[in-house]
Amino acid sequence: MLKIGLTGSIGMGKSTTAKLFAEAGLPVNDADAVVHDLYNGEAAPLVDAAFPGSMKDGTVDRRELARQLGLQPDDFTKLERIVHPLVRKQEAAFIAREGQRGSSMIVLDIPLLFETGAEARVDVTVVVSCDPQIQRQRVLARPGMTEEKFNMIMSRQTPDEKKRLKADYVIDTGHGIDLARARVADIIADLKQRMASGDLQNA
Repeated sequence: MLKIGLTGSIGMGKSTTAKLFAEAGLPVNDADAVVHDLYNGEAAPLVDAAFPGSMKDGTVDRRELARQLGLQPDDFTKLERIVHPLVRKQEAAFIAREGQRGSSMIVLDIPLLFETGAEARVDVTVVVSCDPQIQRQRVLARPGMTEEKFNMIMSRQTPDEKKRLKADYVIDTGHGIDLARARVADIIADLKQRMASGDLQNA
């Protein structure tokens, strides 16, 4: 089973691209959905213990958590120590399920793929990218986003240029959904051809 690692900096279109892979028929482990579920369940009391007052009605209040992290940016590592192992556990369960189903190719949506060394546990990497100005416009249009918050998030992510250099494939999301969809189809076709020829062996 070939494991495709999908990643990209904030605002680059990773979530939309993950949906395009799913639309093309590939099983996708959606990291955002996993974290959402964890914040509504298993992770909530753990996060609240580390960030008092961040849980309301049994779920993590993302706005309150973001407020606390804005005051203490170094606490991101504390949050990651809680969340990352739980995300990895869900990812492993997803891989096991798809293996039992006989899937030949899956997509693992991993936001901090290069930052956390996750490229070692996938077979190929796909980076979503776009012009920095488009990225900035997308991110600053989000509710509650500020320049300061955007810059803080960017400071914790590997620069886009370095990600693109490390990637096996790059998808430019700055020219519309149709071109991105076509690029996804091309990548899947290329991977299938490489697997059939023996050029690509899964790890």
